[in-house]
Amino acid sequence: MPRFAANITFLFTELPFLDRFEAAAGAGFSGVEFHYPYAIDPAEIRLRLDAYALTPVLMNVRGGNHARGEWGFAGIPGREATFRLCVVEAMQYALEVGIRQINCLAGVRPPHTPLRTCELTLIDNVRRAAEEFAKVDLTLNLEALNTDDVPGFIVNNTRDAMRLINEIGADNVMLQYDWYHMQIMEGAHAGSLANTMKLLLPMIGHIQFADVPGRHEPGTGKIDFPALFAHVDAIGYEGWVSAEYRPSGKTEDSLGWMPTSSAQ
Repeated sequence: MPRFAANITFLFTELPFLDRFEAAAGAGFSGVEFHYPYAIDPAEIRLRLDAYALTPVLMNVRGGNHARGEWGFAGIPGREATFRLCVVEAMQYALEVGIRQINCLAGVRPPHTPLRTCELTLIDNVRRAAEEFAKVDLTLNLEALNTDDVPGFIVNNTRDAMRLINEIGADNVMLQYDWYHMQIMEGAHAGSLANTMKLLLPMIGHIQFADVPGRHEPGTGKIDFPALFAHVDAIGYEGWVSAEYRPSGKTEDSLGWMPTSSAQ
């Protein structure tokens, strides 16, 4: 089976954030990820990772205020300085915690701004960030988000994400492939997710999942998770597969999909 990580921004929210590490380990996860941990001393996170033998898998470059429609700055003309400050902050934090992969969000296209203008901004911003990341052996991921949840998001499908990654031209920029988002955008045909993963395997740096619709745990929607988990093994993917879903009830009751979970 894949190496499963828990996104503790989404899971175990019944508990204070720092208590979620113990809960994730107790449920059988060997890795954890989280979105924006910056308000917490990285030493506190490192203590809990060590105490519960957890691998820190991923975090995000600060993405702004989602409630105000901010979903990252990488592709927003005029916010280049903000993005660069956030990149430096993320690098320093990740190195203290021990994270090797960081996700950055492209952002929502501003009104009346041509899409290509945003793409050129993203290419330049991410290329510069990747140069700094390479100096300390970090990987920068680029993720596509669906336009139902985030209308106007600049990078919203695998094709465009890969085109931009190729234009950036940096060995340490990888695709973050989220089954939830891509099922909504590209999953109309049977086998779409599996076929895409097989085709793009060398460029996939990280996988996340939730069921569709609802963004809840596997088994609540239409994605065939047992088949996809088996497929991940069959094609030789060696990275992490992270549960980034909103439990439909208590987190511990949502883990029946996970063979090693304490729920079984």
